[in-house]
Amino acid sequence: MGGTFTDAVASDGADRIVSAKTPTTPPQREIGVLRALEELAHELGIDVPQLLSETDFIAHGTTASINALVQGTVADVGLIATKGHRDSIYIMNAEGRTLGRSAHEIQDTLRQRKPAPLIPKNRALEVTERIDYAGNVLVPLDEDEVRQVARTLVDQGVEAIAVCLLWSFKNPAHEQRIRELIHEIAPELYVTLSSDVSPRIREFARASTTIMNAQIGPRLRSYLTPLQQQLEDGGLQGPLLVMQSEGGTITADRAPEHAITTVGSVLSGGVIGGQRLAAQLGHRNVITTDVGGTTFLAGLIVDGEPVMAPGSIVNQFPINAATIRVHTIGSGGGALASVDSGGNLRLGPQSAEAVPGPACYGNGGTRPTNTDANLVLGILGERGLLGGRKPLRMDLARQAIGEHVAEPLGLTVEEAAIAIYEVQNAQASDLLRRAVVQAGYDPRDFVAYAFGGAGPAHCAGYCQDLGVREVVVPLGPVASAFSAYGLAASDVVVSVELSDPSAFPVGREVLEAHFDRLQAELDRALDRQKVKFSEVTMYREIDLRYSMQVYELAVPVPDGAFTEHTGQEILDRFEQQYERINGSGAGYREAGVQAITYRMRAKASLGFSVVLPTIDAADGPDPAAALLTHRPVCLDSQIGYVPTPVYDYARLRAGHRITGPAVVEVPTTVVVIPAGVLGVVDRLGNLVMSYQ
Repeated sequence: MGGTFTDAVASDGADRIVSAKTPTTPPQREIGVLRALEELAHELGIDVPQLLSETDFIAHGTTASINALVQGTVADVGLIATKGHRDSIYIMNAEGRTLGRSAHEIQDTLRQRKPAPLIPKNRALEVTERIDYAGNVLVPLDEDEVRQVARTLVDQGVEAIAVCLLWSFKNPAHEQRIRELIHEIAPELYVTLSSDVSPRIREFARASTTIMNAQIGPRLRSYLTPLQQQLEDGGLQGPLLVMQSEGGTITADRAPEHAITTVGSVLSGGVIGGQRLAAQLGHRNVITTDVGGTTFLAGLIVDGEPVMAPGSIVNQFPINAATIRVHTIGSGGGALASVDSGGNLRLGPQSAEAVPGPACYGNGGTRPTNTDANLVLGILGERGLLGGRKPLRMDLARQAIGEHVAEPLGLTVEEAAIAIYEVQNAQASDLLRRAVVQAGYDPRDFVAYAFGGAGPAHCAGYCQDLGVREVVVPLGPVASAFSAYGLAASDVVVSVELSDPSAFPVGREVLEAHFDRLQAELDRALDRQKVKFSEVTMYREIDLRYSMQVYELAVPVPDGAFTEHTGQEILDRFEQQYERINGSGAGYREAGVQAITYRMRAKASLGFSVVLPTIDAADGPDPAAALLTHRPVCLDSQIGYVPTPVYDYARLRAGHRITGPAVVEVPTTVVVIPAGVLGVVDRLGNLVMSYQ
C-alpha cells in the first residue's frame, strides 16, 4: 500500500498470477486494501468471501510509516529519559548536521543544518534512576517521579510515550516498570521501550529509534487492528502478515509493537521480488528502484542476496533496525513541485498523495506534481491510468504548473514541465549513486529493475546517468504491483540482537554464550508468530569496527559449531569487507578491532512458491501489431516535442523489439523508451531496455 495507490497480487503458487491497482484511501486506508481485494477477486472470476476463504495468508506492506516520517505527519509523542540525559536527541551526538548526507554535502559546511527535533523539549522529560554499564542498579527508580512525569505527558495530550534510559539494553527492569506505571494512569496509551525496540549501545540512535517507533506505532495499530478484523469477518482463515524492512513478514498483531521495522516494507517487498525475478533471469547483481506516488526507493542485490544493514537514516535521524539497505527520498510521482525563495525549482519531499492527488486527477489538488508534468509532456495520455478508470485533466495540470512553477521562473508551461521531469531524474540518479558507489560497487556491474507507478516512466533517464547498461521493467502479470509480488513471495523474518562492546576476536565461550541467548530469544519470537513454517534458516552476524572509529560493519558469522579459530575467521571477513568498501590496503588490524552488537536472524519459509509464468512468443521482432497511436512527447529540453509511437503492452509478445523514442502503455503505468535505447520483451513479459 503506497501513499497514492494500493497494489495487490494473488498467486496460486503454480503458474497463475493476477494483479490489481486501486487508489489508496487515506485516512481510512483499509478501504483501499479491500477494494484491491475486490479487484483481485474480479480478475479471478470469484467473489471476495471465496477469495479470502481460499487464501493461505495475506502479506501486507505499506509506505504509510516511511511517508509519515518523511513528511512529519506523525503522532504526538512524549519521551521519558534518565535525569540529565534527555538532551541527547537534541545534541544528536555531534553528527546531526551530517547524518544521511553525501560526501559533497558534508564538505559544504555553510549549508549544513540540523533537522527539526523529533519532539519539542516540553515533551522530553526526565526521571531519577541509574543503571551502570554492567546492568547493575546504582540509583533506584523514583516511582513517584515517574507517575508525575507520566501524568504531565498525558495531560499534554500525547498519543504515545517513548522510554529510553541509560544502559537499559543491559538491564531493562526500570523501563519495564515505567511502562507499568504509565498504564496505571492511561491503560490504552501506546508505550514503547528502547530495550524492546533497540537493545543496542549508543544513546542517541537508541532514543531516536524509540521515539520514531512511538511516532508511527499508534496509527499503525489503529489501522491494522480493524483491517485484520474485517478480513477475518470476511472469511480469511490464514494470518495477516506485515512486511518488515529486513525483507520478511511478521504477524499483524505483533507489527505495531515494532512499527519502526515496517519503515522500508514496500521497498523490501520490491527487493525480495527482484531477488525472485533475478533467480529466474540469471542476474546476480541488481539495483532495484521503486518510484511510487510519494517516495523514490532504492536497494541492492549482490551475488543473489539483498544487501542488509544494521540500520538506516530518515530525515537525518538514525534508525536501529536490521533492514534491507534502503535509500529513500520524497520524490515520487506525486511529489509537489515548487519554487523556493531563492528562485530554485524544488521537487518533494511533500506529496499530493492519493487525496487530493495531483492536480490532473481532478480531486481538488491545485499544486503541480511530477505526474502533472508527465501529462503535459505527453508521457501520460489524457485517457489516464487504470485502463481509463482514472482519466487525467490536461487543463488542470497546465494551470497548476503555470501558476506555481512556470510564472515564478519566467518559463512556459512546457519548459516548466520538462524542468520538473529532469529534476526528478537527477534526484533519482543522485540517490542511486550514493546507494551503489558509496557502498563500494561499480554500477556497470549491475542490472537495474524499475517498478512502481512512476518508475518505468523515468528509469531509462536516471539509470543512463548512473552508467547502468541494462534496465528491466517487470511487467507481465505484476506490472507496477511488483512490490506486492515480492510480498507474496516473501518469508517470515525475525531478528534479535544484543550489545556487548569488547575487544575482538573473543573466545569460543563468549560466542557460544551470546548466540545461545539470542537463539533462545529467536525461538520465542518465532513461536509468537503463530504460523506454521515449512523450513527455518538461521543467520548470525556481528557488528565490528576498528578501535576509535565511529561506524561498524555487519559481518557474517560462519555456520556450524564455534571453534577456537572462529573469531579469527570472522576478523578476516571483516577486513575483507572493510577493504572492499574503502580500498585495498585500507585495513589496519594493528589499531585493534571491537565487537559492538551480536545479531541473529531467522528466515522461516511458509512453503509457498511464487514464480512468474512465461508469455507467448511473437512471430517476429516487429511490434507494429501493438501500435496504438502517435502523440507529441518531450523527453529532452534540447530537442522538445517529437511525434512518438505509443504501444499497447497487452498486444506485445516475447521477442518484440521497440526502438526509442517510444512509450509503452500498461494499465497501471507507462514505460518511456528514450532515443538511443532499445526495448525488448523477454520470455516473462518484462521489457528489457539497453543503451545503443
